Amino acid sequence: MTSQEIRKQFLDFFASKKHEIVQSAPLVNKNDPTLMFVNAGMNPFKEFFLGQKEPVHPRVADTQKCLRVSGKHNDLEEVGMDTYHHTMFEMLGNWSFGNYFKKEAISWAWELLTKVYGIDKDSLYVTVFEGDAEDGLGFDQEAFEFWKEHISPDRILKGSKKDNFWEMGAQGPCGPCSEIHVDIRSEEDKRLVDGKDLVNQDHPLVIEIWNLVFMEFNRKANGSLEKLPEKHVDTGMGFERLCMVIQKVQSNYDTDVFMPIIREIETITDNTYGKDKKIDVAIRVVADHIRAVAFAIADGQLPSNTGAGYVIRRILRRAIRYGFTFLDMKEPFIYKLADILEKQMGENFPEIIAQKNLIHSVIKEEEHSFLRTLDQGLVLLDNIISNAKNKTISGKKAFELYDTYGFPKDLTSLILRENEMSFDEAEFDAEMEKQKSRSRAAAAVDTDDWIILEDNKEQEFIGYDHLQTDVRITRYRKISSKKEGDMYQLVFNMTPFYPEGGGQVGDKGYLETPNGNVIYIFNTKKENNLILHYTKNLPNDPSQTIKAVVDDKNRFRTMCNHTATHLLHQALRKILGSHVEQKGSAVHAKNLRFDFSHFSKLSEEEIKQIEQFVNARIQDRIPLKENRNVPLKIAQESGAIMLFGEKYGDTVRTINFGKSTELCGGTHVKNTAEIWHFKILSESAIASGIRRIEAITNDALRDYYFELDESYSKIRSVLKNPGDTLKTVQGLQEDNAKLRKEIEQLNKLKAASFKDELIKKKEQVNGVNLITALLDTDASSMKNIAFEIAGELDNLFFVGGSDMNGKALLTVYIAKNLVEEKGLNAGNIVRELGKFIQGGGGGQPFFATAGGKNPAGLQNALEAAKKYIS
Repeated sequence: MTSQEIRKQFLDFFASKKHEIVQSAPLVNKNDPTLMFVNAGMNPFKEFFLGQKEPVHPRVADTQKCLRVSGKHNDLEEVGMDTYHHTMFEMLGNWSFGNYFKKEAISWAWELLTKVYGIDKDSLYVTVFEGDAEDGLGFDQEAFEFWKEHISPDRILKGSKKDNFWEMGAQGPCGPCSEIHVDIRSEEDKRLVDGKDLVNQDHPLVIEIWNLVFMEFNRKANGSLEKLPEKHVDTGMGFERLCMVIQKVQSNYDTDVFMPIIREIETITDNTYGKDKKIDVAIRVVADHIRAVAFAIADGQLPSNTGAGYVIRRILRRAIRYGFTFLDMKEPFIYKLADILEKQMGENFPEIIAQKNLIHSVIKEEEHSFLRTLDQGLVLLDNIISNAKNKTISGKKAFELYDTYGFPKDLTSLILRENEMSFDEAEFDAEMEKQKSRSRAAAAVDTDDWIILEDNKEQEFIGYDHLQTDVRITRYRKISSKKEGDMYQLVFNMTPFYPEGGGQVGDKGYLETPNGNVIYIFNTKKENNLILHYTKNLPNDPSQTIKAVVDDKNRFRTMCNHTATHLLHQALRKILGSHVEQKGSAVHAKNLRFDFSHFSKLSEEEIKQIEQFVNARIQDRIPLKENRNVPLKIAQESGAIMLFGEKYGDTVRTINFGKSTELCGGTHVKNTAEIWHFKILSESAIASGIRRIEAITNDALRDYYFELDESYSKIRSVLKNPGDTLKTVQGLQEDNAKLRKEIEQLNKLKAASFKDELIKKKEQVNGVNLITALLDTDASSMKNIAFEIAGELDNLFFVGGSDMNGKALLTVYIAKNLVEEKGLNAGNIVRELGKFIQGGGGGQPFFATAGGKNPAGLQNALEAAKKYIS
């Protein structure tokens, strides 16, 4: 049975059990501030489990893309070392929101595994929760009785709280679970050791394949449990492991999920899988990581240096370095695997087809970039080795290579071993732990339980039509972080405040109590279907009715910028072509940012055309056409533009200004004329095939023009108010160019005179022509002097110093034959001499420079230079 058939049979089976089959949510979790990525099948359904939204379908099944790079068994550095853990994986799941419970979940799981997939009943074991005295919970007798209808009691094992009580986090919905384990060892091994003794013992061939979670409790901040209003079922079955079992292989990587990718890696790298342990690990790393990176890019997350983008870059760079180190791949190659991935998974995940070109170009550029970094790291490591005083280098130095330059720890270790050296691993690990501790402390947030004042499941957003209204607080809680201190999150029965989302920032404003007290709302976000209003204080009486007021000026400026992004999108598609797709945006009150797919830098003429297009639409005074609560299918059929990587509900809102219709939940002006004007400030590349435009409108643009006018007036005043300012500036530039040429000629004459004088003053030291001198010249002239002397003098060792406007400069030139014969290195020498001028530098073995802030040390540096040839 192929993996495609296995996936299809799962979904078909639950469709026959009256489950709604839903698409996988994007891998990148844009609407949940507590998670960067979907890391479990239940993440997209959290709001239902929390009782904060009514589900449209009480029964659901799906295959969900998940990503894990930390936690139990999911340390990124361990992926590839074994044959069954991954970064990205598919989680097959069926869900019941207050509908069926243990009996049906257990019965259907057994039916699917044994009757549909044909897994041998005698290879299966199940676990049930044994109870926990601390939580006051007893043995899950109910699940045990249901399992007895399908499997022998001696195959039903008791599981501890650690293994058989599932929790969303430190707080939130939780409950006992039943795991289904399968023993795929050989018959001979089974006779030697009973399979039930290996359950939950991390044996690679006695593995959990399905976890049935029975959510019936809520974990409070103080650690106690309370019953949920309704009981839910949340199941998760690892697709890759299931394929391993059904296809009767003993590694996830041996299934047809991975083997086509592995075969392609073998072809591209000219390596063979299965013959060398290190090569096998490298191939597994690349095969696993290409999936995670490709799907993240397809879902809208580009590699970057912060947040979720940093995680993706880290995964990709790990694959690159394994290819570099163990597969001998010094050129980009991982991007080529996008083609095989499209064939493998495109039918079930169409985004991988639609975004194939983007995936290809982004990965290729990232590979080029990191391979350059690896080359730089090799040079830095070579310098560390050259300057080492013993065979063990500092763990701090190794960590600096890793943290600052991205140079891998294992590659550092490998190169040092080749030089019969090592680094202090304990010191490296200590530095790593310090960094992690700093990150954890900065990100840590303590969250209290919700104080429920009114039990409202649905919260009405009225911010499209109103900017103030009387509200009641339905719930609130206190949160604390190192960065922000103590804060409160407030939820209202209705709100005019727009929560951060879709690229638009959250509203600011204030609350006014009946007695006139004002409480400022400094941000608004959405979490698990709740709109959260952030304040530093609570009303004296949280139960009273209060007035909620949005900052109207801030909102208006934000609306102008949001509508402008829609007009900009239209302009880009009209002028550059329909290949343009939005890849991200940030809409603030002061400015807007728009990321889009395009293959080249925009010309000045293209930027001018885009501005003219947008401003023409503003002058046309186009009214907003808005449709709310449109069924998603109808919106799709109407041709509304959707964004890959966005999660849409069953109903959506469509926005139209002119000919283009887009799905958008943000706030907009009622007429384009309100924007006043649009101006592009910059256009740049943020990744291969991705461009970024930053622009302003309305008040920010008025301020911009005012500042330009003021600057222009000052320039005219400096120039004595000429009749033609442009012509005057051009004349100054021409005069400046002439003067520069004259100065260059004078410097050459000066250098020539210096050269002759310096050659006369040379010293002979051990057969070396030594010249040291303090010169009144810049770095460029100093270099010319050194090279001209070298053209006339053999065996040259030249060290020049200069004080340029309070900045110390050092130049070292060493004849190439001295570099080879005496092992001298200008780069190493200039770094040491740089200490005298409180600076640093580097360069090539025969020529290097340094800069510093202490010109008084130049003479000492020149005198110290002599010791290198004495």
